[in-house]
Amino acid sequence: MKRRNIWVGAAVGVLAIGAWAVTMRANTPTTSYRFVEVTRSAVESTVTATGNVQATETVEVGTQVSGQIAELYVDFNDRVEEGQLLARIDPTILEQEVRSAQVNLARNQADLDQATRALERAEELYASQVLSQTEYEAAQYQHALAEADHEAAEIGLERAERNLQYSEIRAPIAGVVIARAVEVGQTVAASLSAPVLFVLAHDLAQMEILASVDESDIGQIEEGQPVHFSVQAYPDRTFEGVVRQVRLEASTQENVVTYSVVVAVENEDGSLLPGMTATLDIVLERAEDVLAVPNTALRFRATTEMQEAVVRSADTPRDRPATAQSGSDRGAAAEPERAEGSTASTLWYIGDDGRLRVARVRTGLSDGAQTVVLDPPDDVRAGLQVIAAVTTSSTEAAAENPFQSQQQTAGPGGRRPGGF
Repeated sequence: MKRRNIWVGAAVGVLAIGAWAVTMRANTPTTSYRFVEVTRSAVESTVTATGNVQATETVEVGTQVSGQIAELYVDFNDRVEEGQLLARIDPTILEQEVRSAQVNLARNQADLDQATRALERAEELYASQVLSQTEYEAAQYQHALAEADHEAAEIGLERAERNLQYSEIRAPIAGVVIARAVEVGQTVAASLSAPVLFVLAHDLAQMEILASVDESDIGQIEEGQPVHFSVQAYPDRTFEGVVRQVRLEASTQENVVTYSVVVAVENEDGSLLPGMTATLDIVLERAEDVLAVPNTALRFRATTEMQEAVVRSADTPRDRPATAQSGSDRGAAAEPERAEGSTASTLWYIGDDGRLRVARVRTGLSDGAQTVVLDPPDDVRAGLQVIAAVTTSSTEAAAENPFQSQQQTAGPGGRRPGGF
């Protein structure tokens, strides 16, 4: 019985050792990779800015006379024609001023008639040498004063009649009422400046955006460049525009210098409303249907083990990565020939034989997320999976898929989450 217990204990020990060995092997770290794909697409180089949508032509309608608003004929969003009556100011006082000016003109007309008759008699008496030179010149002077007073009275009447006309607020342009600042019964005072009663937008089918561009980017902005932009009201829609003007006036806020760029926008469906905030991408350069690689792959730096693996498996010195070559080979291949405006980069991938491979490429235009590959070698083509990062996982997970894009990292103590 005692011997039987010894054999059972030994068997249990062997099983425990075997389980420990399997667990340690399963938790042995191994290297795996996260991949991204080379694609064919359009790549744009852009400058980002923000601005506000506004009507191309906006007119503030005010009043040149003071008084109480007696009637309003339009409201927000109403379409008006040029010359249309928008509001009327109580004309009572203005009409009284017209009548007063008419009376004043009549009195001055009577004075002028009297001065004219007096001058005619003075001329006859002066010709008969009955009237002295001094008396004759006095008659001329009184006539000239009467003429001047009469002319001033005519001007006063014209001014009173014009002010009466100003009591009718009319549209200076055809457009849409986008703001109304008065109500019936409100008193407006035209003293130093004309108060704004209405704001009219000429044509909301033609809009513009006044965008603020940082001084570091303004040198790249030119008239005619295409613009993509979005507004918060339509987050899934992209609108189009074109740069119409780059203004020279600078604006400084908190030591940040910006310049205003006017972007012309078509708004035929009326989706864009004045005042909306727009986020713009001003297109500096665009490349269509080009081979592009995600920037994460270009930023990837291979580990020492990867470089050594490629050197061991390389068929020729040309296939070795520049960072792993030595002597004359490194000097010959470390600096590939570059075209103007291009940059030399390295891509790492897994070849058809399952081995690590490296390709040296020239890159050009970038949109911040992906970069154009110029004159790509034969092995760099659309659909190629290139390495973007190195991850560490257990042997068990690596055995299922050695090049899995996402691997589960071992937990503390070498144990996987939920393991033993």
